[in-house]
Amino acid sequence: MINSQATLLAATAASEEEDSATEAELHAIIELTSTGHVGLDDLSPLREINLADLPPQTRDYVSDLLEE
Repeated sequence: MINSQATLLAATAASEEEDSATEAELHAIIELTSTGHVGLDDLSPLREINLADLPPQTRDYVSDLLEE
């Protein structure tokens, strides 16, 4: 169940247009990944995000999540 929540949040973050909302969604994903029940495949929607369109801090969150 945690992995499906992470996938839903990742998909939402990938289509989000508001930077502050994207950051909040990424924070929630980070919390879920800390449980150890979320794999990189669960976060695959994050690959759709164009990192150049994000503020530097948010860009780092996405990069870190995709490297885990």
